[in-house]
Parts: sequence; structure tokens; C-alpha cells
Amino acid sequence: MVHDTQRMDAIAERMAEDEVAGRSLWADARSRFVKNKAAMFGLFLLIFVVLFALFGSHLAQWSNEELDYNVMGVVAQEGGPSMANGHYFGVDELGRDLFARTVQGTQVSLAVGFVGALVAVVVGTIYGATAGYVGGRVDQIMMRMVDILMAIPYMFVLILILVMYGRSMIALFVGLGLISWLEMSRIVRGQTLSLKNREFIEAARATGVSGVTIIRRHIVPNLLGVIAVYATLLVPLMILTESFISFLGLGVQEPLTSLGALISEGAGTIAYGTIWQLGFPLLFFCLTLFGFFFVGDGLRDALDPKDR
Repeated sequence: MVHDTQRMDAIAERMAEDEVAGRSLWADARSRFVKNKAAMFGLFLLIFVVLFALFGSHLAQWSNEELDYNVMGVVAQEGGPSMANGHYFGVDELGRDLFARTVQGTQVSLAVGFVGALVAVVVGTIYGATAGYVGGRVDQIMMRMVDILMAIPYMFVLILILVMYGRSMIALFVGLGLISWLEMSRIVRGQTLSLKNREFIEAARATGVSGVTIIRRHIVPNLLGVIAVYATLLVPLMILTESFISFLGLGVQEPLTSLGALISEGAGTIAYGTIWQLGFPLLFFCLTLFGFFFVGDGLRDALDPKDR
């Protein structure tokens, strides 16, 4: 009888542990994300694109700067995709291997997307959390500055930065990040306003914890879900903006290239029958965007408390 009681107590304790574990926000979000087929498909696309960017250069038989003089000048007839000569995606109008250039373009586009989104997330989170926590007149002044900046056409500002400081990767990173933090700051500020009067914040304030520490240790960690969702949706926006800039001829300079620059070059030569110059960069461009959008939507659904 005693053994049966101990066994039942052990079972009850195990069930209680499972129940507590099942209530974890991150565990529940992970389970919901895994069950989302579109999100998992998007994650698969992103993994494929990242692996292509990281290891694609090891598969290329030509570098991105080598010229194949055998097909130069007769690209439309002999420059298509071929396994025999090592040009898996064909060559461009100068006889450069399109596979190697697509790998490089994917690397640059992903770098622009991640770094630009990182700058926007860091600046927007700090600014929005500070405005929301301090409140009062400081909050009003800070958010009116955001409204004024949002009224300025961001594309004009980005083009102006690139013209003034040169078409460098650093200027592109800084320009994209500093014009994209405004919306992030408004989102973080709104979430901070809903958290600043919670019991654990009041308790920290009553014990003499400084405002900076409260923002760093209590407010920002509770916003990680919202920040992660917005960041995954911000990366494709960065890539789209960079592609548009490159399409205008203001993006990265040779010998560097990006997916936007490759798409621009392919669109310019498509009339000569070189469909592969547009098709392959456009394919990886679409795969990247679809992957981020699907993952972002999946994270938003998984972390939405209304659907729990």
C-alpha cells in the first residue's frame, strides 16, 4: 500500500512538472512554430540560402572576377549554364562566372540585411524603451522627433548619404540602419508603456534600482519576442531597399556585387536571350525574401498570446 502511494505521488509529481514545463512561453512558442508548416518551409529556405552563401564558393570552379575568354563576346550562344565548362549558372556579358557572382551577391545581400536590421533594432530598442520608461515631457519630445524624421522620405536620405560619403559598404550599412529604426522605436515604446507599471517593475523601482538597469534587465528581456519578430521582417526590407538602390546604380561597387546589382545587369541583357543572367539571381532573391517572410509570420503567430 505504501509502495502504491509512493508510486502515485511520483506520477503526480511528474505530471505537475510536465504541466509546468508546458506553460513555458518559449517552449510553447517553439512547439507552435514547429507545427507551422509555412514557417518550417521558410526556415528550410533560409538554411539553404545561408549554406549556399557560406559554402557555394567552394563548389565554384571559377572565381567571381575571372574572365572566360572562350565565351566572351558570344555569351548569348555559348554562355548559358553548362556543367562541362564549370559555369553552372552560365556567364555574364563580360564572361564572368555567374555562379560565383551569385554566391557573392547572396553574401553581400544577407550581410546588408542582417547588419542593417541589427543597427535598426539596437538603436530603435534603446530609443523606444527610454522614451516609454521615462515618459512625460521627455517622451513627448522624443516621439515628436521620430514623427518629424518619419515625414522625411527615407529613400532620399539614403541616396543622399551614399552620394555624400561614397558607395561603400559601411555607408550602406549605416544608412540603411539609421533610417529604419524609427518604426522599431515606436513599437518598443508602446510595449514599454504597457510594462512600466507592472508589479515587478514597481518592485525594482521601490528597491532603488536605477532606470537604466530596469530597462536593461527587466523591460528589454520582456520585449525580446516582439523584437525578434520585427527583426525577421526587417531583414527582407533591408534587402529590398539595397536591391532597389543597386538597381539604380548607387549600391555596392565592383568588384563587389549584390543580388540587386545582378538583377539589374540581367534585366539589361535579357533582350539578347541571356535569361539565365536574370533568372538565377532573381531565384535566390525570391527564396531569401520568402524565407524571411514565412519565418517572421511564424514567429508572430507562435509568440501571439491571443492564440495560446
